[in-house]
Order: sequence, then structure tokens, then C-alpha cells
Amino acid sequence: MHLSENEGIENNTFVVTGGLGFVGSALCLELVRRGARKVRAFDLRAESPWSNDLRRKGVDCIHGDISHKQDVERALRGADCVFHLASYGMSGKEMIQYGRVDEININGTCHVLDSCLDNGVQRLVYVSTYNVVFGGKEIVNGNESLPYFPMDDHVDPYGRSKSIAEQLVLKSNGRPFKKKKGKCLYTCAVRPAAIYGPGEERHFPRIIHLAKLGLLPFKIGTTSVKSDWLYVDNLILALLLASMGLLDNIPGRVGKPIAAGQPYFISDGSPVNTFIFIRPLLKSLDYDLPNMSLAVPHALLLGNLFWGFYTALYPWLSKRWLPQPLILPAEVYKVGVTHYFSFLKAKEELGYIPMVSPQEGMAATISYWQGRKRRTLDGPTIYAWLFVVIGMISLFSAAYLPDFGPIPLLRATGLFFARSMWALKVVFLLAVALHIGEAIYAWKLAKKVDPANARGWFWQTLALGMFSLRFLLKRAKM
Repeated sequence: MHLSENEGIENNTFVVTGGLGFVGSALCLELVRRGARKVRAFDLRAESPWSNDLRRKGVDCIHGDISHKQDVERALRGADCVFHLASYGMSGKEMIQYGRVDEININGTCHVLDSCLDNGVQRLVYVSTYNVVFGGKEIVNGNESLPYFPMDDHVDPYGRSKSIAEQLVLKSNGRPFKKKKGKCLYTCAVRPAAIYGPGEERHFPRIIHLAKLGLLPFKIGTTSVKSDWLYVDNLILALLLASMGLLDNIPGRVGKPIAAGQPYFISDGSPVNTFIFIRPLLKSLDYDLPNMSLAVPHALLLGNLFWGFYTALYPWLSKRWLPQPLILPAEVYKVGVTHYFSFLKAKEELGYIPMVSPQEGMAATISYWQGRKRRTLDGPTIYAWLFVVIGMISLFSAAYLPDFGPIPLLRATGLFFARSMWALKVVFLLAVALHIGEAIYAWKLAKKVDPANARGWFWQTLALGMFSLRFLLKRAKM
């Protein structure tokens, strides 16, 4: 398919569901750049890290819930093309919220389809997932001829719901409009690999947070395991090409549009082991790489334990105080079982060729995360926090509290080293004084080298002492 880069974009109105997200905002900005008449970003969030930039560029940010049909109808009215990106339950705690996953991914997609038919929207590009065909069994260089993974065998509601939604979208291809006679809805599905890039919200932030805390202790599976990744700019290109593939007014072309009713796998085209792929990123941030390996069956056991534990906490899954699980079964399969696919069909039918290489994409991602790290408070692993906090509490208890519970044992241990209660109390007071002195020094130093986080450095150093101060001293040298 050989079309101009703005074919079907100039002077058209577009709606991007999930438009305030990482991919959605990038897509909105590219549509504006290519001359779209109007771009609407429809999202449950009223604000996001990209919303101000979108408004400055003229994007209409519409606040609404895709599970509410009236909100969808309002957003799609007058649109020429819809990119349906909105979804829920891809990773972490969200995966366990069955009701909300189905409400967004299945019911929401039904509302989008109905609204397209009611409003005469001719093109619908649905963003799907590898999980519609992958569920834990090895796939090497797979293609679009693979059958859907059996519904009852999915280990999480996300893959099952996205599979149902994709089939609804593709089966709706060619459905006539309710008001425009002789016209119909054309649909296709884009199945992206794991997405990365500067500002990505799902994969890398969680990995980096765990690595920073020292909670990335092992790799899963062998180094021969490979999977696909996809840089955000390559995905945006694929989505735009897919929308062009649904045009029915291309001169010299007869019959239905080439992409109508079709699914497409999209990736960078360079399958790689996940832990090898993220190694340069973690190394550039001075975070430890996992050394130990955990076999997939053992990782699945751990994932099922977390699944059971978090299922018991179902009423509180949306609470901010509840941390993300370390790993869940579906995530074990993603990193521990080989699955990669060919984008040959997208290349031949849509003209898709990745324009950013994995090396270039990772370099841009590293640069972003290094800048983000410089702007935020850095610190030691959770093990240092536990060591210092428990140590200070134990020292105080041994020196000042009366005998009860484990305090006699703590006091006996303290006296073994300090030899007297007076010395034990002096040691505690000296430790407190040292922490206070280090905290004041950290606050003054941070005022010069990291003023935005000076208060954070003070309180962290007050709690941790030198375990925190050494990170600030390292930043001062940089």
C-alpha cells in the first residue's frame, strides 16, 4: 500500500479513546502534526502528564467513562475515524479486578461499535494484544493465521476480555450504518508487542521501582526465552497505516479496503530476552541486575500465591496504599515463555516497517529515565530501610523501655556489646545526634545541587543517615 503520509488524515476528525495515556497522547499529537481537522482525546482521566501539551496543540480533551454509552456517543459524534485504545487490567493489581476489566474491555468496546454505527463513523482501528493468541504456550515467529487462545484457558481476565473484544470488532466489519444508506463500518485490529519509550507508564516504571527497592532478585526462565518489544513511535506509525488501510476511496482500488476485518501483529522485529533487553536501562541507572534464575513452574507458584493473596484483598485493590504484586501468573508467561510474531502481513498490506531501531529506542528511553532520576529523590533499597529503622527502634527499646515481650532479649544483646546501660543510652543518643547532623548537612547540600527535593533529602537522611546521604553526595559529584 503506497499512499501519502497524510492520506485519510487531513481535514478529518479523529477520536482516540484512552487519549490521555502514553500511546494515546502520542497518537493525538501525530494526528495534529499531519493535518487532522479535529482530534479528540477521550479518557476517564481529566488530567495526565500529557494533557496540558495536548490542549496547547489544539486537541479537545473529553472527560468520560467508556463504560457509559452516553459518554461514548458524545465523544464520537461527527468523527470520521476512531482509534480505540482504552483498556483496563493489563498488569499489576488491575489484572485481578474481573468486573472492571470486562466493563471496560468488553462493554466499552460494544459502546464504541454501537456509537460508530449510530454516528456513521467509517473507520475503527482497535488496539488489541498478543494475548488473544498467546496464553503460556511457546510461539516462534507466529502469524495472523494462529487461532484464538481458548477462552477458558486464559489465566487472567485481561487476555480473555481483549480476545472477546477483538472478535466483536472484526465481526462488525462491513456492518451497514443505521442512517447512511450504502455506507458501512470498516474495522481492523492492531496487536502490539510490549510497548516502551520515554514516558511509558506500564512496564518500565514498575520494573525500575522494584529494582530501586532491591525487589528484583531473580530472572524468570532461561536466557534463550525471547519475546517482542515495540517502540512507541513504531506503534503510532502502524496505527496510522492501519487507518489508511481502511479507506474505501483510494483511486484505482476496487472492492473492500485492504485492512478491513484484518488483525495485524506489530513489533520492532527484534525478539530478545526481556532481562537482556532491560539490562542497559537498569545498568545506566546504577540499579542491580537480577543474578539468580527462577524456573517457570516455580515462578508460577509464586505468581499464584500473589494472585490468591491479592484476591483476598479485592475490596482494597484500588487503594493507593496497597502496593503492586511482585509477579502474577500472566506476567510469568510474558517473560518466561518464548512468544514472538512476524509483522510480514502488516509490511505487505499496510507498508509497515519500523522506523526506530531497538537500539535507538532504548537509547531514547535511557536518556529519559536518567533525566527523570536526576529530578527525583534517590535512595537505598528496602533492605537498608529495614536495617536502619528496625535497628534504631531496637536500640531505643533496649536502652529506655521496661521489660516486656522481646525487650529483655534486645537489652541483653545490647549489653553484650555496650557493657552497661549508660553506654547503651549514650550510643542511642549519639546515633540520633549523628542522624540529625547528617540530615541538616543533607538539607544544605541539597539546596545547592537538588533544591526541588531538599525537604525530601532532609527527612530521608534523618531516618537513614549515611545510607541516604551517600546518594546525595554522589549526585553532588555529578
